[in-house]
Amino acid sequence: MNHDRRVRLFRNGRNQAVRIPREFELPGEDAIMRKDGDRLIIEPARKRSLLALLASLEPLDEDFPEIDDPPPEPVDL
Repeated sequence: MNHDRRVRLFRNGRNQAVRIPREFELPGEDAIMRKDGDRLIIEPARKRSLLALLASLEPLDEDFPEIDDPPPEPVDL
């Protein structure tokens, strides 16, 4: 499904822009753009889950102090 379509480039302030035709519309409001030689590649930005974000973080190499955590006092209602 390789469709070619000629599009016009235009200026939007100091940026060069291109209007994406409906048949090439991407989902969402964000995209990833990268350059591969003379080609520009635009892909939808994938939503990252909290678990994926946490898995990407480096582990902490420090010991945390022990904290005295007694059970709460009973409350008379």
